[in-house]
Amino acid sequence: MRRSYPKRGEFWHHFKGNDYCILAVGHHSETNEEMVVYCRADGLDKNSSAENPCIRPLSMFMSEVDHDKYPTTRQKYRFIRKSNFEPPRVHV
Repeated sequence: MRRSYPKRGEFWHHFKGNDYCILAVGHHSETNEEMVVYCRADGLDKNSSAENPCIRPLSMFMSEVDHDKYPTTRQKYRFIRKSNFEPPRVHV
C-alpha cells in the first residue's frame, strides 16, 4: 500500500521528535524532481520557519528511517502524517 503524499497545510511528525507544517509541494524547475517545502510547526527554529523553510526531495521526505544509523528510533518512516493535530501556541 502506497502512503499518501503530503499536502499544503498538513502537519507531519519527524522521527527525531518535531512537528512540521507543509507549506507546498512542487518540483525542481530543471530536473522535475518533486520537492516538499516545510517548516517547524512551533515556529521556534529560525532555521526552519515560514520565512526560511526547509526543502527536501519528496522521495527522501517519504523514505524509511535508516535504522542502522538510528537504531533506537521506533518510527518506521522519516515523516508521518499527524491526525487531529493542533498547532502549539507560541508566546512572543
